[in-house]
Amino acid sequence: MELVVGRVAKSHGIKGELVVDVRTDEPEERFAVGTVLNGHKPRESTLKSYTVEAARNHSGRLLLRLVGITDRSEADALRGTMFVIDTADLEPSDDPDEFYDHELEGLKVVLADGTEVGSVIEVLHSAAGELLSIRRTGETSGELLVPFVAAIVTKVSTADGLIEIAPPEGLLDPDFGDKSNSDSD
Repeated sequence: MELVVGRVAKSHGIKGELVVDVRTDEPEERFAVGTVLNGHKPRESTLKSYTVEAARNHSGRLLLRLVGITDRSEADALRGTMFVIDTADLEPSDDPDEFYDHELEGLKVVLADGTEVGSVIEVLHSAAGELLSIRRTGETSGELLVPFVAAIVTKVSTADGLIEIAPPEGLLDPDFGDKSNSDSD
C-alpha cells in the first residue's frame, strides 16, 4: 500500500525548485539530500524516481531541488506529483499511542457498550488536529467526523481491528452542527 509523504504544490523561482506540502512526521529523513523519492501524478499509477539534490525550509515550507530538474518549466510539469513510500517498508512505531493513517483506515468503530458505529474511511489532518472520517454501518455514502483525541477515542487496537469511542452528546447525531434543522423563532 502506498503512503503519501509529500505533494508538489508548485514551482519556486527559475532554477527548478519545488514547493512541497509535507505529509510525514519525518521530513528530514524522507527528503534528505541523496534520497530517492518515488512519485506519480494523481490518478496515475506509474512511479517515477527522483533524487533529492537539495532541500531547505523557506517561510515554513519545504523547498526541494531534484536531480535533472533545472528550470521553472520542468518544475511546473511536476505540480501535483505525490511522493510515496510503500507501507511495507515502514518500521513499526515504538509508541503504542502513535499510528500511521493506513493502520487506522478500515478499523471498526464502536461505542464503549459495543454498539457498532461504522468504520474509518480516512484520517484527515487539519490545523485543529486529526479527525477520523467514519462511514456509518450500513451506509454507502456520507461521513461522521470524530476528533482523534484521547477524551473521545478511548481505545485503539489494530490487532483487534477496533476503535472504541466515547463521543460527547450530539456528536453522532446526523444533524449535528447543521443550523438549517434547528428550531429558530
